[in-house]
Amino acid sequence: METSVFIARIFGIFYLVAAAGMMFNRQFYQKFMEDYCKNTALVFFSGMFALIIGIVIVLIHNVWVANWTVMITIIGWIALIKGIWIIVFPNTVPKFMQAYQKNENLLIVHSIGALIFGAVLTFFGFFAG
Repeated sequence: METSVFIARIFGIFYLVAAAGMMFNRQFYQKFMEDYCKNTALVFFSGMFALIIGIVIVLIHNVWVANWTVMITIIGWIALIKGIWIIVFPNTVPKFMQAYQKNENLLIVHSIGALIFGAVLTFFGFFAG
């Protein structure tokens, strides 16, 4: 359980900060997504980063139980799949990002989801873990 609490603290704070950034700086993130798609090296390295994070979490925390710790396992598997997807199919990334640029509500929904997810992880990581 100590590993779960540690990872929850890291990702809880990360998701809270990322959500706040997306909520308060929507225009910046819209521009970021546009620029991100134009930089193939950045796309590749973000895929490598997601893959490494995913592999690490899956290897140290592949716990499928009926409590809050499964959230960490899901983060790991999503990161692993995302990393593989970006590295194997990098040309699909701009198409995915265009959906965010065309529909501002996607960024709002994503930021609210990240805020809730971050709050839950932070709660369990610092207060209830």
